[in-house]
Amino acid sequence: MARYMVLAVAVLFAALVLPFGCGQGSLTTKEMDTEKIAVNFNQEVARGGYRVVATEELKGWLDGKKDLIVIDTMPFEDSYKKNHLPGAGHFEFPIPEVKELDDAKKEAFIKVLGDNKDKMLVFYCGFVKCTRSHNGAMWAKKLGYTNVYRHPGGIKAWLEAGYPVEGSK
Repeated sequence: MARYMVLAVAVLFAALVLPFGCGQGSLTTKEMDTEKIAVNFNQEVARGGYRVVATEELKGWLDGKKDLIVIDTMPFEDSYKKNHLPGAGHFEFPIPEVKELDDAKKEAFIKVLGDNKDKMLVFYCGFVKCTRSHNGAMWAKKLGYTNVYRHPGGIKAWLEAGYPVEGSK
């Protein structure tokens, strides 16, 4: 009986592990995609000069009533209105990196962020590859705000964690 168990484990190992060993097999493409996302994200954070907060940590901050402003950067009608993080404000940014903001947009943005340049600000959008939150965090830093975070998992990670949202759904 023990011999058959060893044989079964060996066959299972060969079927599941060997096709993907040493960089071969279909896992390579997926890992390359993940790597590309990770490298791009790292470059955005470096350019933006902000920090990053994970979903679970942000939930703890909100539960602990930490003094912060959370800003949803997605479209109002299609996204924010349907669901957003509890207490989140809204300021929409486009997906491509924003190189310039006109004076009216800067004024409107500052109105949402407030005058306290040291206030903790957390920006989020839909998911890691979405760059709306990068734009928000980057521009907050450019405007002199010092305590700026990006929540990369966005609303998708928040919902996957089973955390509550506000909105009309």
